[in-house]
Amino acid sequence: MTAKILFLTGTRADFGKLKPLIQAVDSSDEFDVAIFITGMHTLSRYGYTLDEVYRVLPEHRLRDGTRSVYVYHNQVLGEPMERVLASTIEGLSRYLSEFRPDLIVVHGDRVEALAGAIVGALRNILVAHVEGGEVSGTVDELIRHAVTKMSHVHFVANEEALRRLLQLGERPESIHVIGSPDIDLMMSPTLPSIEEVKNYYDIPFGDYGVIMFHPVTTDLPDTENSAQAIAQAVLESGRAHVVIYPNNDEGCELIFEAWKRLENNKLVKLLPSMRVEYFLVLLRNARYLLGNSSAGIRECPVYGVPAINVSSRQNGRANSPCIVNVDGQFHDILRAMDASWMNTARHIPDLAFGSGNSAKLFLAALCDNKFWQISTQKQFNDI
Repeated sequence: MTAKILFLTGTRADFGKLKPLIQAVDSSDEFDVAIFITGMHTLSRYGYTLDEVYRVLPEHRLRDGTRSVYVYHNQVLGEPMERVLASTIEGLSRYLSEFRPDLIVVHGDRVEALAGAIVGALRNILVAHVEGGEVSGTVDELIRHAVTKMSHVHFVANEEALRRLLQLGERPESIHVIGSPDIDLMMSPTLPSIEEVKNYYDIPFGDYGVIMFHPVTTDLPDTENSAQAIAQAVLESGRAHVVIYPNNDEGCELIFEAWKRLENNKLVKLLPSMRVEYFLVLLRNARYLLGNSSAGIRECPVYGVPAINVSSRQNGRANSPCIVNVDGQFHDILRAMDASWMNTARHIPDLAFGSGNSAKLFLAALCDNKFWQISTQKQFNDI
């Protein structure tokens, strides 16, 4: 019997983590792979990135003839997260009335992942959660732990995440340590050249910084103040920057308002989104990453790229010598930018979250018969 694996993706960020896993499973004759695309992928403001997901399984069909890729528009711009959650639950539930997978794979801490875990648990379908056990400084952490409790099996980045899941009452046999899957892409020998990336996105700069700043939904006044401070620091620096749009959480309009100050500036390139591999090359060659993206916590340490982490969104997450934490104040941000720009040395790569073999470990777990014996009837594991 061929097992059906359904991957759910709602953002450019979770797709970067899931892509190596999707490709690994698709390469095996033991599984049929399908993708449920929703969320930011379907919004033109963010580059309509569902096209990038389509490229992973071009024109594929499953053995039963059904489509391998399904798109569900779960939101319009400006809808609050609880309505997006409700819409995703409804859409995925109806999809599963026609397509019944043996496993649903979700990633991280977005409401789309929570919807996937809820629907899977209530439909008695095995749910696998990738990168549970992490911490962060906003509502993302609440969602991530909720996804953990609604999931049956876990693929975590390291032993620290494993320990947190044990604290949450998960059973040791349900947890697999595989590292962070995006490191597989980061270490790929087939990444494009920086020249190709710059040509594709019309980036005319030699040296540049990258900016990715997202809303902190639990502290919108700080989100507004920090975004304005970043915009002012970029203008005052007189240096080139590539600015990638924030995610669509509540408060994103405050950031877009700040980014208006950067429009029509010859030293600033504003991009709605980037292909995963292209972003990694852009980051690897940047002078620094400025903002509060998880890329500063995960990807920057692997490449040794300086990360200037602004304000509270990543509070409590792993630290690294390449990370500088600053408050969302203009002068603090500008000083950190100046110091990072002037110091051209790279930090020693930090592989605390994996060494580039996550997809191999993920596939090995799925190929073990014991994996499919995990019960959908969960019980709390006291420690």
